[in-house]
Amino acid sequence: MVQLIIGNKGRGKTRCLLEKVNSEVKDILGNICYLDKSAKHMFELNNRVRLINVSDFMIENTDQFIGFICGIISQDHDLEQMYFDSFLKIAHLEGKDITETIKRIRKIGDMFNVSFIISISMDEEEVPEELRELIAVAL
Repeated sequence: MVQLIIGNKGRGKTRCLLEKVNSEVKDILGNICYLDKSAKHMFELNNRVRLINVSDFMIENTDQFIGFICGIISQDHDLEQMYFDSFLKIAHLEGKDITETIKRIRKIGDMFNVSFIISISMDEEEVPEELRELIAVAL
């Protein structure tokens, strides 16, 4: 499953993502991973949530980002949810079409039973038509 939280910069997507992950961690039995471009929100996350600062791992393109996700999943068989903050930046998709990458992430989620909650800096109208059904929150 893939859920998108969308809105332009400064609209509160990160706050929404943090609230969602911190409420989900109370009810979920498996593990949760939160990927971000920095460790800035470390103290705002429940200590059961694993924060990964993607910029520490020298990821240079979208294919490497997808491989990184697969590596995380392969090492944690109890992983149930992954949250991506600043998705366009951490996946190297700024100014690019996100459709194929989201489809790949959705396929990975279906294969390994992992849910993805993704924060994307764009207006609802900018989201490709075929991905609009995935929008959970539009700010």
